[in-house]
Amino acid sequence: MHLSAIRLDSPVMLAVIGVLALLAVISVPWFWDKWRKRKQIGRSATVLVALCLVIVTLGLTGNMIGGFFPTLGSLLGTGAFAAEGIDVEGGDNGVDLGRARDLGVAHARVGKGTIAHVTVTGRRTGLSRDVTVYLPPQYFQHPYKTMRFPAITWIPNYPSGPEVTTAPIGYHLPEQLDAAISKHLLPPVIVLIPDPTGTPKIGHDTECVDEVNGSPNDTYLSADVREWAIQRLGVNPDRRAWTIAGWSSGGYCALNLVTRHPQWYAQAASVSGYEKAQVDGETENLFRGRKDIEAANNVMINVREHPAPLELLAISGEKEQNESRAVDQMRAAAQAPVQFTTWRIPDAGHNMNTFKAQLPDVLTWIGQRIPGPSAPGPRADVTGGVKPWPLPSTGARGALTAVEQ
Repeated sequence: MHLSAIRLDSPVMLAVIGVLALLAVISVPWFWDKWRKRKQIGRSATVLVALCLVIVTLGLTGNMIGGFFPTLGSLLGTGAFAAEGIDVEGGDNGVDLGRARDLGVAHARVGKGTIAHVTVTGRRTGLSRDVTVYLPPQYFQHPYKTMRFPAITWIPNYPSGPEVTTAPIGYHLPEQLDAAISKHLLPPVIVLIPDPTGTPKIGHDTECVDEVNGSPNDTYLSADVREWAIQRLGVNPDRRAWTIAGWSSGGYCALNLVTRHPQWYAQAASVSGYEKAQVDGETENLFRGRKDIEAANNVMINVREHPAPLELLAISGEKEQNESRAVDQMRAAAQAPVQFTTWRIPDAGHNMNTFKAQLPDVLTWIGQRIPGPSAPGPRADVTGGVKPWPLPSTGARGALTAVEQ
């Protein structure tokens, strides 16, 4: 049995291990004075078993609340993609996406999008990572055959990968997209859900930045995946047709990537995100002392010193003190032509329930700003005249230079 077949999001498993943990805790005082031989070994073993079961129970509970790892394979970073809700395997760089055609047509008849898994290898970076792709019903309908669709890049929260959007304990993004499109709250849109971390995930929180002398995560997410989608899926290259969105670390990634690359993106939506890369036990040494690179990845600095015609939405909960502080600081720092919208919402703390409650409104906000599918026109300046601002070199393989921007 492959590790990716062992579920970590099963309520039954959680209940069984929880009961075992309770029994183990009860057994500690029960057997404490009953060990006649090897008393110290027996006592130590009883306490150790009880402690391990309690830790596992707490870990599984946190995993279900946060929707981090659906399988043991995803936790250990085996590299094998396994996610429920995937309709078709699109292969390397989408070479097999054609096999989704018949299924997509059938889904379109009932207003349902089609979910594909592909592995995208970046032209600039050489990084190869999993990407889940949502293709709307209209993508397979004849009137839209030559149309160019807008796109949303959806960044999963750390330590999750694309599977968090489709797994049973995830936030069911495809169903939400189907509903928003059918209600005409969102135009037909292609959604790209890339893995921002790669493997291994534990202890490898990249915060979506080009690490100094390390992994060029920003370049992969902002440039490579975008370029692939334009070429392979026929996405509209116009910056106004591109949005990045996410929750928690994915929210920071959305704001940071869009403000760093305004020539390619016009909107960002962040739920429970923050203003700068976090520094904790899960984050690698991303900047290696380079204060200029660290500042270049600070959203508050970006919207103040490099303002561009962007529409940004930042949502935080009343109980999320750190996130609310960050949102207030970014809004105060934003300079025209940046349009910085903030929502302060009642919440249950920094968890997926807070995010899922906001997802329909976030999709509606995006839908009010992006264009619908359009016929390809004559070659034009798709940047809208927005110029990139010079970014310092990180030394990361494939990282963007000022010329490539």
